[in-house]
Amino acid sequence: MRFASLGSGSEGNALLVEASEGASTTRILLDCGFSMREIERRLLARSVDVASLDAIVITHEHADHIGSALSLSRKHRIPLIMSWGTGQAVKAHAARKGDSDDGLALVRWCRSDERVAVGGIELAPYTVPHDAREPLQFVFSDGARRLGVLTDAGCATAHLIATLGGCDALVLECNHDREMLANSKYPASLKARIGGTYGHLANDTAAEILAAIDREKLQRVICAHLSEQNNTPELAMAAMSAVIGAAATEILVATQAGGFDWLTC
Repeated sequence: MRFASLGSGSEGNALLVEASEGASTTRILLDCGFSMREIERRLLARSVDVASLDAIVITHEHADHIGSALSLSRKHRIPLIMSWGTGQAVKAHAARKGDSDDGLALVRWCRSDERVAVGGIELAPYTVPHDAREPLQFVFSDGARRLGVLTDAGCATAHLIATLGGCDALVLECNHDREMLANSKYPASLKARIGGTYGHLANDTAAEILAAIDREKLQRVICAHLSEQNNTPELAMAAMSAVIGAAATEILVATQAGGFDWLTC
Protein backbone atom coordinates (compact mmCIF):
# COMPACT_ATOMS: atom_id res chain seq x y z
CA MET A 1 0.00 0.00 0.00
CA ARG A 2 1.20 3.52 -0.76
CA PHE A 3 -0.14 7.01 -0.15
CA ALA A 4 0.45 10.61 -1.20
CA SER A 5 -0.89 13.98 -0.12
CA LEU A 6 -2.21 16.45 -2.68
CA GLY A 7 -2.04 19.23 -0.08
CA SER A 8 -2.65 19.64 3.63
CA GLY A 9 -3.80 22.71 5.55
CA SER A 10 -6.62 25.18 6.06
CA GLU A 11 -6.71 25.99 2.30
CA GLY A 12 -7.47 22.41 1.29
CA ASN A 13 -6.83 18.76 2.10
CA ALA A 14 -6.70 15.58 0.02
CA LEU A 15 -4.87 12.29 0.61
CA LEU A 16 -4.55 9.56 -2.01
CA VAL A 17 -4.32 5.92 -0.85
CA GLU A 18 -3.55 3.09 -3.27
CA ALA A 19 -3.26 -0.68 -2.94
CA SER A 20 -2.41 -3.18 -5.66
CA GLU A 21 -2.81 -6.93 -5.85
CA GLY A 22 -1.81 -8.58 -9.10
CA ALA A 23 -3.37 -6.62 -11.95
CA SER A 24 -5.95 -5.00 -9.67
CA THR A 25 -5.44 -1.53 -8.15
CA THR A 26 -7.70 0.29 -5.69
CA ARG A 27 -7.46 4.07 -5.33
CA ILE A 28 -9.24 6.10 -2.67
CA LEU A 29 -9.15 9.86 -2.18
CA LEU A 30 -9.57 10.90 1.45
CA ASP A 31 -11.09 14.38 1.41
CA CYS A 32 -11.36 16.60 -1.64
CA GLY A 33 -10.74 20.10 -0.38
CA PHE A 34 -9.70 21.81 -3.62
CA SER A 35 -11.50 22.88 -6.79
CA MET A 36 -12.22 20.17 -9.33
CA ARG A 37 -9.59 21.53 -11.69
CA GLU A 38 -7.00 21.66 -8.91
CA ILE A 39 -7.78 18.12 -7.75
CA GLU A 40 -7.38 16.85 -11.31
CA ARG A 41 -4.11 18.77 -11.71
CA ARG A 42 -2.66 17.51 -8.44
CA LEU A 43 -3.69 13.93 -9.19
CA LEU A 44 -1.99 14.08 -12.58
CA ALA A 45 1.17 15.28 -10.82
CA ARG A 46 1.03 11.89 -9.02
CA SER A 47 0.36 10.14 -12.38
CA VAL A 48 -3.24 9.37 -11.43
CA ASP A 49 -6.32 10.00 -13.60
CA VAL A 50 -9.27 11.18 -11.52
CA ALA A 51 -11.54 8.73 -13.36
CA SER A 52 -9.52 5.85 -11.86
CA LEU A 53 -10.63 6.68 -8.31
CA ASP A 54 -12.74 3.95 -6.71
CA ALA A 55 -14.13 6.20 -3.98
CA ILE A 56 -13.91 9.65 -2.40
CA VAL A 57 -14.08 9.47 1.38
CA ILE A 58 -15.08 12.61 3.29
CA THR A 59 -14.10 13.11 6.93
CA HIS A 60 -16.49 16.03 7.57
CA GLU A 61 -18.30 18.90 5.88
CA HIS A 62 -15.85 21.79 6.31
CA ALA A 63 -14.92 23.41 2.99
CA ASP A 64 -11.22 22.56 3.18
CA HIS A 65 -12.20 18.88 3.21
CA ILE A 66 -15.30 18.51 1.06
CA GLY A 67 -14.39 21.11 -1.60
CA SER A 68 -15.37 19.75 -5.02
CA ALA A 69 -16.30 16.22 -3.88
CA LEU A 70 -19.91 16.39 -5.07
CA SER A 71 -18.93 17.84 -8.46
CA LEU A 72 -16.23 15.21 -9.00
CA SER A 73 -18.57 12.42 -7.97
CA ARG A 74 -21.26 13.69 -10.33
CA LYS A 75 -18.88 14.21 -13.28
CA HIS A 76 -16.93 10.95 -13.02
CA ARG A 77 -19.52 8.73 -11.26
CA ILE A 78 -17.20 8.17 -8.30
CA PRO A 79 -18.88 6.80 -5.15
CA LEU A 80 -18.75 8.97 -2.03
CA ILE A 81 -18.29 7.61 1.49
CA MET A 82 -19.18 9.71 4.54
CA SER A 83 -21.15 9.67 7.76
CA TRP A 84 -24.90 10.37 7.79
CA GLY A 85 -24.33 13.53 9.80
CA THR A 86 -21.79 14.83 7.31
CA GLY A 87 -24.23 14.12 4.49
CA GLN A 88 -26.99 16.08 6.19
CA ALA A 89 -24.64 19.03 6.73
CA VAL A 90 -23.62 18.89 3.06
CA LYS A 91 -27.28 18.89 1.96
CA ALA A 92 -28.07 21.86 4.19
CA HIS A 93 -25.08 23.79 2.86
CA ALA A 94 -26.06 23.07 -0.75
CA ALA A 95 -29.62 24.22 -0.05
CA ARG A 96 -28.42 27.51 1.44
CA LYS A 97 -26.30 28.19 -1.64
CA GLY A 98 -29.00 27.10 -4.06
CA ASP A 99 -26.72 24.33 -5.37
CA SER A 100 -27.61 20.79 -6.31
CA ASP A 101 -26.81 18.00 -3.87
CA ASP A 102 -27.36 15.26 -6.46
CA GLY A 103 -23.71 14.29 -6.08
CA LEU A 104 -24.95 12.48 -2.97
CA ALA A 105 -26.81 10.05 -5.23
CA LEU A 106 -23.72 7.84 -5.16
CA VAL A 107 -23.11 8.16 -1.44
CA ARG A 108 -22.36 5.20 0.82
CA TRP A 109 -23.01 5.97 4.48
CA CYS A 110 -20.57 4.81 7.11
CA ARG A 111 -20.35 5.08 10.87
CA SER A 112 -17.68 4.84 13.54
CA ASP A 113 -16.25 1.36 14.18
CA GLU A 114 -18.06 -0.27 11.24
CA ARG A 115 -15.49 -1.28 8.65
CA VAL A 116 -15.99 -0.56 4.97
CA ALA A 117 -14.36 -2.45 2.09
CA VAL A 118 -13.47 -0.71 -1.17
CA GLY A 119 -11.72 -3.07 -3.55
CA GLY A 120 -8.49 -4.18 -1.92
CA ILE A 121 -8.62 -1.59 0.88
CA GLU A 122 -10.50 -1.83 4.16
CA LEU A 123 -11.43 1.40 5.92
CA ALA A 124 -11.92 1.56 9.69
CA PRO A 125 -13.78 4.81 10.55
CA TYR A 126 -13.50 6.21 14.05
CA THR A 127 -15.06 9.21 15.73
CA VAL A 128 -13.07 12.29 16.77
CA PRO A 129 -13.77 15.49 18.74
CA HIS A 130 -14.18 18.27 16.17
CA ASP A 131 -16.76 21.00 15.60
CA ALA A 132 -18.59 19.29 12.74
CA ARG A 133 -21.87 17.37 12.48
CA GLU A 134 -20.49 13.79 12.62
CA PRO A 135 -16.74 13.86 11.90
CA LEU A 136 -14.80 10.67 11.27
CA GLN A 137 -11.17 9.82 10.71
CA PHE A 138 -9.91 6.59 9.16
CA VAL A 139 -7.40 3.77 9.29
CA PHE A 140 -6.67 2.12 5.93
CA SER A 141 -5.49 -1.47 5.54
CA ASP A 142 -4.64 -3.72 2.61
CA GLY A 143 -4.52 -6.75 4.88
CA ALA A 144 -0.79 -6.50 5.45
CA ARG A 145 -0.15 -2.83 6.35
CA ARG A 146 -2.08 -0.15 8.22
CA LEU A 147 -2.13 3.60 7.54
CA GLY A 148 -3.63 5.76 10.27
CA VAL A 149 -4.96 9.27 9.61
CA LEU A 150 -5.83 11.81 12.31
CA THR A 151 -6.52 15.41 11.36
CA ASP A 152 -9.11 17.93 12.55
CA ALA A 153 -9.41 16.81 16.15
CA GLY A 154 -9.31 19.05 19.19
CA CYS A 155 -7.95 16.64 21.78
CA ALA A 156 -6.87 13.08 22.49
CA THR A 157 -9.38 10.40 23.40
CA ALA A 158 -8.82 6.86 24.62
CA HIS A 159 -10.74 5.61 21.59
CA LEU A 160 -8.56 7.29 18.97
CA ILE A 161 -5.38 6.26 20.80
CA ALA A 162 -6.51 2.63 20.80
CA THR A 163 -7.57 2.83 17.15
CA LEU A 164 -4.23 4.21 15.92
CA GLY A 165 -2.10 1.63 17.70
CA GLY A 166 -0.18 -0.80 15.51
CA CYS A 167 -0.10 1.36 12.38
CA ASP A 168 2.82 1.18 9.96
CA ALA A 169 2.44 4.85 9.00
CA LEU A 170 0.60 7.75 10.59
CA VAL A 171 -0.60 11.06 9.14
CA LEU A 172 -1.00 13.17 12.27
CA GLU A 173 -2.33 16.70 12.65
CA CYS A 174 0.18 19.17 14.10
CA ASN A 175 -1.89 22.26 13.51
CA HIS A 176 -0.39 24.91 15.77
CA ASP A 177 2.20 25.87 18.30
CA ARG A 178 0.38 27.12 21.41
CA GLU A 179 2.64 30.13 21.91
CA MET A 180 2.41 31.19 18.27
CA LEU A 181 -1.37 30.90 18.34
CA ALA A 182 -1.62 32.89 21.59
CA ASN A 183 0.56 35.66 20.13
CA SER A 184 -1.15 35.70 16.73
CA LYS A 185 -3.41 38.45 15.42
CA TYR A 186 -6.39 36.10 15.34
CA PRO A 187 -9.44 37.31 17.27
CA ALA A 188 -9.96 35.72 20.70
CA SER A 189 -12.97 33.75 19.47
CA LEU A 190 -10.96 32.11 16.68
CA LYS A 191 -8.07 31.35 19.03
CA ALA A 192 -10.53 29.69 21.40
CA ARG A 193 -12.06 27.64 18.60
CA ILE A 194 -8.73 26.44 17.21
CA GLY A 195 -7.26 25.65 20.61
CA GLY A 196 -10.43 24.15 22.08
CA THR A 197 -11.28 20.50 22.61
CA TYR A 198 -13.30 20.47 19.36
CA GLY A 199 -10.75 22.44 17.34
CA HIS A 200 -7.32 21.39 16.11
CA LEU A 201 -4.37 19.55 17.60
CA ALA A 202 -1.48 21.57 19.00
CA ASN A 203 2.01 20.17 18.52
CA ASP A 204 2.26 19.10 22.16
CA THR A 205 -1.10 17.30 22.05
CA ALA A 206 -0.08 15.51 18.85
CA ALA A 207 3.12 14.47 20.61
CA GLU A 208 1.11 13.13 23.56
CA ILE A 209 -0.99 11.05 21.18
CA LEU A 210 2.12 9.73 19.45
CA ALA A 211 3.63 8.83 22.82
CA ALA A 212 0.48 7.00 23.90
CA ILE A 213 -0.14 4.79 20.86
CA ASP A 214 1.45 1.41 20.18
CA ARG A 215 4.39 2.35 17.91
CA GLU A 216 5.96 -1.09 17.54
CA LYS A 217 5.32 -1.21 13.77
CA LEU A 218 5.45 2.53 13.07
CA GLN A 219 7.84 3.33 10.20
CA ARG A 220 6.98 6.97 9.49
CA VAL A 221 5.00 9.87 10.89
CA ILE A 222 3.81 12.70 8.66
CA CYS A 223 2.97 16.00 10.36
CA ALA A 224 -0.18 17.31 8.67
CA HIS A 225 -2.63 20.23 8.59
CA LEU A 226 0.03 22.70 9.77
CA SER A 227 -1.14 26.28 10.18
CA GLU A 228 0.95 28.56 7.98
CA GLN A 229 0.40 31.38 10.50
CA ASN A 230 0.71 29.55 13.83
CA ASN A 231 3.24 26.78 13.29
CA THR A 232 6.44 25.88 11.48
CA PRO A 233 7.62 22.54 10.08
CA GLU A 234 10.62 22.73 12.43
CA LEU A 235 8.44 23.07 15.54
CA ALA A 236 6.13 20.24 14.47
CA MET A 237 9.00 17.89 13.66
CA ALA A 238 10.76 18.73 16.92
CA ALA A 239 7.64 17.78 18.87
CA MET A 240 7.50 14.42 17.08
CA SER A 241 11.25 13.86 17.45
CA ALA A 242 11.01 14.34 21.20
CA VAL A 243 8.77 11.28 21.31
CA ILE A 244 10.45 9.16 18.64
CA GLY A 245 13.97 9.72 19.98
CA ALA A 246 16.49 7.37 18.45
CA ALA A 247 13.85 5.03 17.01
CA ALA A 248 14.14 4.33 13.28
CA THR A 249 10.91 6.17 12.46
CA GLU A 250 10.95 8.73 9.66
CA ILE A 251 9.35 12.12 10.37
CA LEU A 252 8.03 14.18 7.44
CA VAL A 253 5.80 17.20 6.88
CA ALA A 254 2.83 17.56 4.52
CA THR A 255 2.74 21.01 2.95
CA GLN A 256 -0.22 23.08 1.82
CA ALA A 257 1.26 23.73 -1.62
CA GLY A 258 2.26 20.20 -2.54
CA GLY A 259 1.46 17.75 0.22
CA PHE A 260 4.03 15.00 -0.19
CA ASP A 261 4.94 12.50 -2.88
CA TRP A 262 4.24 8.76 -2.79
CA LEU A 263 5.28 6.94 0.36
CA THR A 264 4.99 3.23 1.06
CA CYS A 265 3.26 1.88 4.10
